[in-house]
Amino acid sequence: MIQRPHTDDLLRHLAFALAVFIIALTPLPAQDLPQRMDDAIPAQVESIYQRGLKYLATNQSDKGTWNDGVGSEPGVVGLCVAAFLAHGEDPVNGPYAKNIRQGIDYIISQQAKNGYIGSSMYNHAFAAKALAESYGVVDDPRIAPALKLAIELILSSQKKNRFNAWRYTPDSRDADTTVTGCQLVTLFAARNAGIEVPDEAIRQGLAYLASCRSKDGEYGYTSAGGGKPTLTAIGSLCLSLAKERDSKGYLASLAHLKKNIDYRDRYYPFYYEYYMSQALFHADETIWKEWNTRNIRYLATIQAPDGSFPGNQGASFNTAGALLSLALNFRFLPIYEK
Repeated sequence: MIQRPHTDDLLRHLAFALAVFIIALTPLPAQDLPQRMDDAIPAQVESIYQRGLKYLATNQSDKGTWNDGVGSEPGVVGLCVAAFLAHGEDPVNGPYAKNIRQGIDYIISQQAKNGYIGSSMYNHAFAAKALAESYGVVDDPRIAPALKLAIELILSSQKKNRFNAWRYTPDSRDADTTVTGCQLVTLFAARNAGIEVPDEAIRQGLAYLASCRSKDGEYGYTSAGGGKPTLTAIGSLCLSLAKERDSKGYLASLAHLKKNIDYRDRYYPFYYEYYMSQALFHADETIWKEWNTRNIRYLATIQAPDGSFPGNQGASFNTAGALLSLALNFRFLPIYEK
């Protein structure tokens, strides 16, 4: 004879099942590295990425830098650290854990007492962004205070600027879209890490970028004239991260990027790759997939046998930029989440 469970037992079982269900639906902290569960990673992407990481790991110095002209700049080191993390590399026990930690050590060692990292706001932003992406993933108690100090410097620099934006130094009174864009992206990364960033700082930064956007959606360097796809990608990405994708200006910029899907920046190719991939990914999955397919083919063609990428910006910067343009295929970093 089968015994029926007591009503109290049924209630206890139901309560337990409900608790398990709620826990399963609870989102992970912003800085946990989420596993990508949908589309398969193209084999060619994995091959390019693995070879690139091997190059970066093999050529990193004990100081955490690269000896190629620009590889000692904290911003470049930050991009290289991000390239490892964007592939989901374990910063504790993984094959590249030492490389990640050496890079972070170097970035922190280059921070001044006022929070400034490096010799330009470019360096500062990309180095601080690497700290934001490492925060909560790398077990290092130095990261949180260094990141908070770096973000405070970005915010104080904006307040000194007559455009409420940024340029080359913390005390700059003028501004441009490239420096302003990288500060904004870093502020969004810091927010993802749980650092408080005032809405007003984001709003003012976006307002400056909008002042450099022409009617057809192109962004210029310091004004609405002389627009370029690279600058337009930066402006579009910032609006996407701010969840402001419905304005006429944004849609005009997206249309411009779509028309220039075959564009290649001859002077800063990997800087362009880095921003264009993110701008299209956040904007339109179909057009991103088209661009991504072309980008994979292009990078596979130009990657050197040692895994690096050619160009006049230094192999560490070139390689990190190229890899990060492919990182949307993995989507490990919180800033790559839509």
